[in-house]
Amino acid sequence: MAFKIVRNDITKMNTEAIVNTANDQPTVGTGCDSAVYKAAGFEELLSYRKENIGFVPEGNAFITPGFNLPAKYIIHAVSPLYLNGNEGEEEKLRSCYRKSLELAKEHKVRSIAFPLISTGGFGYPKEEGMRIAVDEINAFLLKNDMDIYLVVFGDQDKTIGKRIYPDLEEYIDQNYVEDKYDEEYGKWFSESMRLDTDQMPGYSSDKRMANRRLRRPDGVFGASSLPRSIFKQDKKSAPRYEEPGVSMNVAKAPSKGDAIDDTLEFAEDTSEETAAGEYFDFDELHESELQKRMSHISDTFSQYLLFMIQDKKMENAEVYKRAIVDKKTFSKIKNNPQYHPQKLTALCLCIGAKLNLDESKDLLARAGYALSPCDKTDIIFSYFIENEIYDMIELDIQLEEHGLPCIIS
Repeated sequence: MAFKIVRNDITKMNTEAIVNTANDQPTVGTGCDSAVYKAAGFEELLSYRKENIGFVPEGNAFITPGFNLPAKYIIHAVSPLYLNGNEGEEEKLRSCYRKSLELAKEHKVRSIAFPLISTGGFGYPKEEGMRIAVDEINAFLLKNDMDIYLVVFGDQDKTIGKRIYPDLEEYIDQNYVEDKYDEEYGKWFSESMRLDTDQMPGYSSDKRMANRRLRRPDGVFGASSLPRSIFKQDKKSAPRYEEPGVSMNVAKAPSKGDAIDDTLEFAEDTSEETAAGEYFDFDELHESELQKRMSHISDTFSQYLLFMIQDKKMENAEVYKRAIVDKKTFSKIKNNPQYHPQKLTALCLCIGAKLNLDESKDLLARAGYALSPCDKTDIIFSYFIENEIYDMIELDIQLEEHGLPCIIS
């Protein structure tokens, strides 16, 4: 018995049955319906439907042979057209999953693959459709034994993961490796030596390799010879002097064997940012916003989440649906200021509320949590939040592809 969310073409799934999103009339629609008919044998499958099935109302399901597909059966779920959410669409969609699973059970199917029913051309919101699918599949598996796969992307959509994956791999590697060096060689040493690769003649242009080499304890860079108090971390530039009005110019990074000169060269900061008018503009533009944030300094997780949702002009339902958090759990958070959610629930709500990284860290801290650089699940969440990819389905697939426990399934 298993439930997994996978990225694949449903017509290529090697299961005993696949589910198709069908029309109520014996006609072929776009998307999944068209792909299934083409893979199975268009004329053969369509003729079978016309001769043996005919009209089927929304929310029902029927079964046909798989014809040319790897699957033995095709279970056709007659998908509801999404209008406004108030026309019985949810119950019809739930019925599609229930009746498809009942048909599979009647035919002694041991493995089945579902698409995300109704979320394509039928217009059902993807996150809400996912929540319904997970609810119905999990309810079925409480009493039945079957391998169930939810195929959430077709061939075209697989490029989403391919675009994300290389950058995500680099992000995981950089953050995870940096943390290990921090543990072994000292956090300040790692931060103070994080220079841009353009300033490192002879080193690889790959920032990850450059950072790793800078952290080797081989005597090239001695932390004790650098004045600790004047540096602050800046990933995109050389270390800077923190005193207002002056900046540090670094001629070049030292090469191996060079002695490090404690003498620092300074120049006046003539940028417009230090002009008096800039400080006045900050007060005028941001003072009220800062006061508003300060008034929430003692908020609990629940109170701060609701404040952020309101501040971003979102609806509660929009947030918990995007987070794929069930309404019951969200109601507990909303109605109980002292409610303490699980960490994964809190992380999902950061995605649902479209928080940036600082906002996410702040919200998590109010529940006693933090984003750990030693935890790959936390790093993947950080990557998605930093890059404003507020897609829980894609995030769940990335967890699966990295061998980590999934959240949705």
